[in-house]
Amino acid sequence: MQVIRITQMAHLGVLVLLFCVFFAFVGWPIGLWWLLLLPVAAAVWIERTRTAVSADGLDLRTVFGSRHLDWAQVAGVSIPKRGFVRAHLDDDTEVKLPAVSYDRLRDLIRASNGRIPDLFAAEAAAREAQYEAREAETKTASTEEREAETTSAEAENGEAETTTADTEGSKAEAKKVEGHKTETNGRGAGRKTGTTAPDETEAPAADTAAPDSDS
Repeated sequence: MQVIRITQMAHLGVLVLLFCVFFAFVGWPIGLWWLLLLPVAAAVWIERTRTAVSADGLDLRTVFGSRHLDWAQVAGVSIPKRGFVRAHLDDDTEVKLPAVSYDRLRDLIRASNGRIPDLFAAEAAAREAQYEAREAETKTASTEEREAETTSAEAENGEAETTTADTEGSKAEAKKVEGHKTETNGRGAGRKTGTTAPDETEAPAADTAAPDSDS
């Protein structure tokens, strides 16, 4: 059997409360004597409030009473925003579990020996599943980005190759044009050379004819 109760450190709050009400009591003892009952009530609440967990079920004890719950009656537990943890019963009702706060819920689950589902394990599994899903999404996004970068790089390489081919074709055409111009210039120079040659050969004939006339 494991007993879950209010921590003994809560008695420090009782002492603080007693210290506060004592000054008021000293000021008017006849009219404010009842203030001394507040620390006593707080101490009784701390000592009596508890939940005992055993193989037979749950034994709940409060200041004004107690109750026993068999494990067959307990369908589950819930965690409210404020207050103690509540047990769901098979008749669709809820019962507060005295002294079982959120930070003591692990003790209750451990003491139940599997009779109460481990909410923390389910939460951890859900978080792990979310983490794995995020990791898968991240990997998928990274793969898509890499594929997009590869496609972009291939497209850029194709454009670069096309540009290079166009440049080489332009250079080849330029060379052809230059070669054609060179041939044309060569033919023009040859024609000029052929027309001036006869004048040079006729000049000596005139020179040789001149002495015959003198004689």
